[in-house]
Amino acid sequence: MSMCGSELHSLPEGVQRVSRVLQDAGHPHSPRMLDDACRTAQQAADALGISVGQIAKSIIFRRKSDEVAVLVITSGDKRVDEKKVDALVGKTGRADADFVKARTGFTIGGVSPVGHVTKPVVLIDRELFRFEEIWAAAGHPHAVFQLRPHDLEKLTGAPVADVV
Repeated sequence: MSMCGSELHSLPEGVQRVSRVLQDAGHPHSPRMLDDACRTAQQAADALGISVGQIAKSIIFRRKSDEVAVLVITSGDKRVDEKKVDALVGKTGRADADFVKARTGFTIGGVSPVGHVTKPVVLIDRELFRFEEIWAAAGHPHAVFQLRPHDLEKLTGAPVADVV
């Protein structure tokens, strides 16, 4: 299903940005708005009727050396190991809500793997490749989009790494 212009303009700004990136990349799935907010991987999985591991969580860290956002996309059933991330990108710290919003243009709970206002350093967790189909936030806590793990590589140009 593709969206016509009027439908796109009624979507939140972050979802419009994600939708444009997906359309420009020829991605077959548009963002989908859910009735309830899905701020956690478990809420999203429940709303979609899938396993929590199929949710591609977008976790933002703050790289200490240059204040760049580091985006780690991991499986919803895994925890990011910050030491593994630091070994790959340099020392990181927690990113608060203001940092996340300023660097990505998204609020926590709706951070998409694509469509950021400033380009982050991106790592994709190899655990996502256990699944044929995954779902990611689409720029808003109510918005998600469907993809395959290989689509994430194509859309972000990011390396696949062991980060959990």
